[in-house]
Amino acid sequence: MLVLLPPSEGKAAGGSGAPLKPESLSLPGLAPARAAVLEELVELCAGDELKAREVLGLSEGLRGEVAKNVELRSAVARPAGEIYTGVLYDALGLADLPAAARARAEDVLLVFSGLWGAVRITDRIPSYRCSMGVKLPGLGALGAYWREPMAAVMPEAAGEGLVLDLRSSAYAAAWKPKGEVAGRTATVRVLHSQMVDGVEKRSVVSHFNKATKGRLVRDLLLAGAAPASPAELVTALRELDYVVEAEAPAKPGKAWSLDVVVTQIHH
Repeated sequence: MLVLLPPSEGKAAGGSGAPLKPESLSLPGLAPARAAVLEELVELCAGDELKAREVLGLSEGLRGEVAKNVELRSAVARPAGEIYTGVLYDALGLADLPAAARARAEDVLLVFSGLWGAVRITDRIPSYRCSMGVKLPGLGALGAYWREPMAAVMPEAAGEGLVLDLRSSAYAAAWKPKGEVAGRTATVRVLHSQMVDGVEKRSVVSHFNKATKGRLVRDLLLAGAAPASPAELVTALRELDYVVEAEAPAKPGKAWSLDVVVTQIHH
């Protein structure tokens, strides 16, 4: 199983340790593309701060993020699993997973990134600010920029088993499973169910979506679940008491679509 996650906008800062070693990152086939994005991002942020904030979509209150990007090559690098924070990662709770579940997380989790393309949670990276929705002046829109390098490395990374795709749309744009890989890929949507005047209403709510995805992955890791296909994933999630509605693809080469229906979030 390979689980594809989005990163978080917020990232942990501080700590101690050595700076980034690009050659140590997983998916070494992405190295040239990573180097190009890193170079342009650092150059952009070292120049006109106002322009950098405009490109990165940052308010004046987040100007410190621009300064942080300037120091990316020399800043402290920490495991990506410690860098990414926010609702999904809080619910996932990597720090307090038992040893067996933690080892499995290190094996199956892959976090997509506007700057790095994708990293394992053990990859040591500095805190940064650069979403997949950014359009750099030189390289262009990062979602489109990453498609070619990701297409070259992801089929091998996906292996032979299930691909559980929990990415948001911006990060899904960087790699779309095709062919045989798509047939064993499951995308997940979280729907919040409420009764309004005796009628069920369903909606997509960001907080429910992120927290449920984090909790879902945590529960799979804790259970030692190893579904090999989307159909087996549906069974595994139902055994974990999730309400899942599954739609098999209408034709080959398409991913499965899973709706996880929740009424409340358990923190």
